[in-house]
Formats: sequence, C-alpha cells, structure tokens
Amino acid sequence: MTPRRSSEPFAPQRSAARRAGAFIGLSLLGLALLSTGAWGVLALAVSGPANAALRFGLAAGFGIAALAALVALALRRWRALAAYAALFVAALAWYFSLAPSNERDWVTENAVLARATVAGDIVTVHNIRNFSYRTETDFTPAYHDKRFDLRQLEGVDLVSVYWMGPHVAHVFLSFAFAGGEHLAVSIEARKEKGEGYSTVNGFFRQYELYYVVADERDVIGLRSNVRADPPEQVYIYRLQGRTEAARRVFMAYIDQINALAERPQFYNSLTTNCTTNIWVASRVNAEHVPFSWKILASGHVPEYLYEQGRLAGGELPFAELQRRAFVNGRAQAAGIVPDFSRRIRDLAAPSTLPPRLP
Repeated sequence: MTPRRSSEPFAPQRSAARRAGAFIGLSLLGLALLSTGAWGVLALAVSGPANAALRFGLAAGFGIAALAALVALALRRWRALAAYAALFVAALAWYFSLAPSNERDWVTENAVLARATVAGDIVTVHNIRNFSYRTETDFTPAYHDKRFDLRQLEGVDLVSVYWMGPHVAHVFLSFAFAGGEHLAVSIEARKEKGEGYSTVNGFFRQYELYYVVADERDVIGLRSNVRADPPEQVYIYRLQGRTEAARRVFMAYIDQINALAERPQFYNSLTTNCTTNIWVASRVNAEHVPFSWKILASGHVPEYLYEQGRLAGGELPFAELQRRAFVNGRAQAAGIVPDFSRRIRDLAAPSTLPPRLP
C-alpha cells in the first residue's frame, strides 16, 4: 500500500520561519524597550523637576517601569506592554513641551544676543562681543556695532580649537573683509549662571542655541592666550571657494542670528551644534560638501575639508598645512593688540610648532 503524502510538504519549514520571525520581532521589541527606557531615565534625570529628589525618583520609577515591560514581554503580557507604551507617550509629550527661552539668568558671556540690520549690501551687526580678559573668569564686558559691506567680503576662515585630543574640536567661522577686518561667529550652548557644559545635558534640552558674534581678539584670543586649564590649541584655515558662495553663507548666518533673537532654539550635542549648523548654513550653496561622520567627529572637520579640496593651500600635505594653521605661538607673541587678526595670520612671524595631538 502506498503511504499517503502530506498535503502540506513545506509546513515544517513555514513553522520554523514563523518561529524565527517571532524571535526577531520580540528581540527588536526588547531592544526598543531598553532604548526607550534608557532615554526616559536620562531625560527625567537631566530635564525633570528642579527638586532633585523628585527628579531622580521619577527617573528611577520610569526605569522600573521599563524593566517591568521587559518582563511582561517575556511573559507575553500585552496589556502591561500597552500600559508602558502609554507611559512613554506621556513622557514624550512632557519632553516636547519643554520650550526654549531668551529670558533666563545667563552667564555674562552669553547675556547679550547679537542682531543685524540689512540695507542692500550693507549689514550692520549690533552687539559684537569684544571682552578684555585678564583670566577666563575675570574680564571686562564690551560690545560694539559695526557696518560690513557684502561687496568687501573676501573670504572665510575655519577656526578649529582642540583641548582633548584629535577627535573633538570646537569649530567656527570667521568672515574676512577688505582692510583686514574679521567677524567671527562661534555657535555654542547658551548657559545660565551656575551651569557648566555637559555633553550629556546637551542631548536633553538643557541649553539654548547661541551664536557668539565677536571680534577675533575676544573669541580667538580667549582660546589662544587666556585659557590654561586645559590649554587650547587654535588652528586657522582659509576656506577655498567662490566669493558669491561665501556671501550667501554669511547671510545665512545673519538670518539665523536674527531668527534666534526672535525665536530661541535648543542646542543639541549631536544635531544642533557648532559643526552641524555650519554644514546646514553651507547648504545655501549647491556645491556644499556631502554630510560625513567627520562632521560629527568635529576634530576631523579640517581634514575632511582638505580631502574635499575646500582648504586653500591644498597642494601641501595636510600635516604641513596644519602646521602653518597653528596660531598659538603667534597669538601669544603678539598679545591682544589692535592688529591681532593680522599677526596671527603672519606666517613670517615667530611661532611655536603645534603640539602633537594624542
């Protein structure tokens, strides 16, 4: 007698595929629970109520809820998972209700917002910072207004500042005008009195976005000549490109400076910071560089622009270009003098070699 064949010869394979699919789905859901739990704990611990006991209590409670949701996932308790999902949605609603403000008790360095008025090719920048520093914390505040003619914009310099090895730098632009005039714009986190900078806090709406619009004697001299704990290493590179493109980037900065004076925004350590905002501003030009991980690893920005052919002097090896870009020795030899910008760019002036970045 011929044995009867199964009407579903591939049933075992389909069953195995379903089990594998279910395992992958549950694993991904478990990963989502871990990720949302970690985010909720940190968000509440950093940005929660001012009362520390309440803030950390809420963070601990959210962490316990996330762990309970993981157990519920293992036991297939879907109602418990739904309850955690509702809790997470409530946390998101609270988090996105946090609003930026221009009305806080700011540190003196961040207290005044720059603004600009535009009349044709003439841009008048108000509240340009030009502090006189005796030490990093002992200084005399000063601001002034200045008119700039877009037709006199000659170039843009990239300033890269290191203090903790080669991978992390603070990067900003300085716009060069005819006659040796420079306007530096450093994109930073705006801090309140008693508040220090923390990369972790910068992920969780703890700082407003701040454009430091300053004389180079302030924003570069502070870093090259004043700060010592830790010392900072300053490099200046001239960007290579069309003058029209430089003018468009300058006006993109002016637009953002005015926008922040009217509508504050939050700083973010990853997405809205000194390098990402430079890249966003550069997108006013069709020939902007592609986004790269080196924009996030900010210490590599000069090397990335060199690879893209965007640095003047690109015919030199990058190590030699970097050596010439190092300005600390020239800045310290010159002191904070009226022609500071010219002296720090004078390659014939005595200088020290840049330290080897670890």
